[in-house]
Amino acid sequence: MPDDRLIVALDVPNVLAGMGLAERLGDAVSFYKIGLGMLTGGGLALANELKGEHGKKIFLDMKFFDIGATVEAAVRGVAQFDLDLLTVHGDPHVVRAAREGASGSNMKILAVTILTSLDRDDLDASLIKAGNITDLVQERAGRAFDAGADGVIASPQEAALIRALPEAKGKLIVTPGVRPVGAALGDQKRVATPAQAIADGVDHIVVGRPIWQAADPRAAALAITAEMASSQNR
Repeated sequence: MPDDRLIVALDVPNVLAGMGLAERLGDAVSFYKIGLGMLTGGGLALANELKGEHGKKIFLDMKFFDIGATVEAAVRGVAQFDLDLLTVHGDPHVVRAAREGASGSNMKILAVTILTSLDRDDLDASLIKAGNITDLVQERAGRAFDAGADGVIASPQEAALIRALPEAKGKLIVTPGVRPVGAALGDQKRVATPAQAIADGVDHIVVGRPIWQAADPRAAALAITAEMASSQNR
């Protein structure tokens, strides 16, 4: 059985490339992320095919942000496809609207705290209030949970602190910025290995390039699964 704690990011140009990768991964992977970059390349069609015809779980990473009525309408539209996870920005008004839009479906709403590609200099440039990123992420996570989020997207370095929040009981922590030992960082600045992320309380890790750029993507996915399992035996 594949380990659904591993979510593979299909950050490829189009449906054909995405389906080709999924076919190469086969039964090694049960959960896929389809992001905004894939939307114009047929991302929703691919999500529906993987879910409906191949029995895969789907994480739609759209990071919606708008006025409440627009977010609610957008989420209600996505919810009809019976997908599993959807991201919105963690601002409370956005989360509340998304929760309303997802009502009546099984789709879970994940709040984005602070993008894992950002550091303090990036936040300063965006006029985000002063403070340590970890503290800001914890604060935003708590507010998102209060607004009804089913989970959060956060870097593995913040997982233990988020998990310790009273509001986090029973909630999901999904973590990008995970790189297997020896892999390049790419555009991520706050990273961890798969084993470290799981040990720190993360429910799902999201891995893209280290899998789809590998000579043997299936072997790369299985190696990550084995590394996650190793964290439970330490």
